[in-house]
Amino acid sequence: MTLFKNLQTLITPSIIIGSFFTFSQSAQGMKLSLNLLGTHQTGIFDEGAAEIPAYDPISRRVFVVNGFANEITVLDINNPRNPIALSPISLTGGGVNSVAVKNGVVAVAEQATIKTDPGMVSFYDTDGLFLNSVMVGALPDMLDFTPDGSKVLVANEGEPNDDYTIDPEGSVSIIDISGGIGSLSQSNVITAGFQAFNASQQQLIDAGVRIFGPGATVARDLEPEYITISEDSTRAWVALQENNALGVLDIPSATFTDIIPLGFKDHSLSGNSLDASNEDGAINLQTYNNLKGMYQPDAIASYTVGGQTYIVTANEGDSRDYPGFSEEARVADVILDPVAFPNATELQQNSALGRLNITTTLGDTDDDGDFDELYSYGARSFSIWDENGNLVFDSGNQFEVLLAQLLPEYFNASNSNNTFDNRSDDKGPEPEAVTIGRIGDQIYAFIGLERIGGIMIYNITDPNNPSFVSYTNNRDFTQDVMTSAVGDLGPEGVLFINPEDSPTNSPLLVVANEISGTTSVFSVSQVPEPNAILGLMTVGLMGSFRRLKRGKNKS
Repeated sequence: MTLFKNLQTLITPSIIIGSFFTFSQSAQGMKLSLNLLGTHQTGIFDEGAAEIPAYDPISRRVFVVNGFANEITVLDINNPRNPIALSPISLTGGGVNSVAVKNGVVAVAEQATIKTDPGMVSFYDTDGLFLNSVMVGALPDMLDFTPDGSKVLVANEGEPNDDYTIDPEGSVSIIDISGGIGSLSQSNVITAGFQAFNASQQQLIDAGVRIFGPGATVARDLEPEYITISEDSTRAWVALQENNALGVLDIPSATFTDIIPLGFKDHSLSGNSLDASNEDGAINLQTYNNLKGMYQPDAIASYTVGGQTYIVTANEGDSRDYPGFSEEARVADVILDPVAFPNATELQQNSALGRLNITTTLGDTDDDGDFDELYSYGARSFSIWDENGNLVFDSGNQFEVLLAQLLPEYFNASNSNNTFDNRSDDKGPEPEAVTIGRIGDQIYAFIGLERIGGIMIYNITDPNNPSFVSYTNNRDFTQDVMTSAVGDLGPEGVLFINPEDSPTNSPLLVVANEISGTTSVFSVSQVPEPNAILGLMTVGLMGSFRRLKRGKNKS
């Protein structure tokens, strides 16, 4: 943590006019940074035209979920400086959510036209030829191949309908493809659900698992969001985002063995400060008593060190907000307990906590109708957990501290506007995507920030002591967000390409951006760095350094 503390006092940036922004700090004596090589633009803004990427090293093609067109965009990146769009894979389901590739096979998760009905996984070759399909659970949201290539796992989120009158059970479908895709049938699909935990509902709630939908059972309420699989293909950890928990899946027996509550982040601690208002007119990182954050990871990934598996989570946060049921409220609109919050009138001002979005399902600890604690969505961080769900590391307030110093003019801007402080009341920079890459003997986490954009890189070789490495944002804040000149907006999925699989024989990072509809390819460069701190900033504003100083004073 020493390097990050130094970062807060030793940043000495240089300003260059342009749209590309990189800040790097040396780690392990090396500087690691992203350099933009090429971008594919769909020209479709804010319609999910580029979401999740997958890569085939044989054909050197990137396959990208295009939710707007309900197809898979296929990009030839033999020359990553000029990604070439080939014929897309057109789909027939109710909507595409995820794609994965292994051994020349493309697997696609498609929801039904009515999202509460069973979805399907379709298989294609890398030329887009349809091979087979099978039925899975409701709303298949993410899928991946096991490392040994014998199975495909798909997280069936099972979201309710808008009226909350139908709530399918969440599950993970395990598709055995060891006999070949051509011979695949429904008998090769086993679905692991959570029915065995229904009798333990109250115990899970008491332990911190959020089970709160109307008329909920455990099986209906748990909503698998994302999967990461152990290197030996025997276990998987499943993000249960709205439930603030992880499910542990034994793959050979297709059985969930545990549901692990992730706990809550204490925002009264100095290292966990946050900017909670979008109407205070300033960067204002503060701590608050009796305010907690729910980790609620979206994307997760895993890696092994010393024979132990660690899970890395991007702690985005998410709420249930339907016409038939909503848990959302602003702090200004609830009653605060006068003992827990003696300064309630001050706190509920819009310039303090009043604008912060919280859940109404937690916080009334004595059941007297007022809130003794407040729980906000997401943790504005990334975390590392051991395989039993114990917290090993959390980045605390580092993302917002960095952004306050590096982009004070656009701190907590959203992905659909350039407005200063726009997202402070609602999950801040909103870390959503994460992937892991190895370069030499070092291991790195690449974390995508959905709102302000950009990729944070951390060295996670030592899970107990990660260090910040660099932040890159391919966004020009001086441009209208509706124009292609703005660059990348809303990173939804990130993909690391190993040197041995790369067309350049060097590591690459592919980022699919949901709002701008762009897919960008970056080189991942590692060079010796003699100084502890190196800053390189491009924000397209002559007055940026002056604004940087002003932003520090606001903080």
